[in-house]
Amino acid sequence: MQKGMITAISLLKASEYRLKIMKAIGNNTVTPSEIAKKIGIRLNHVSMFLKELKENHLVKCLNEETRKGRLYELTELGRNAIDRITNGSS
Repeated sequence: MQKGMITAISLLKASEYRLKIMKAIGNNTVTPSEIAKKIGIRLNHVSMFLKELKENHLVKCLNEETRKGRLYELTELGRNAIDRITNGSS
């Protein structure tokens, strides 16, 4: 397993919220508000976790220049990490 994948899986398994956010994004393009409503946590917490996930290359923001209504998607690494966790091969 590559170092990036190990770091990604470790990061997600260390926090239930990170994992919930990643699963809430799934194959969709979503805003932080949509994520907050879907999983029932406060918007400021979602934003904090998204920043951390972005820094670790698990999610990407499609419109960084926008202050409101930012759109997020999983990166390839993020999708692969979720697949490994949910399929039990990690």
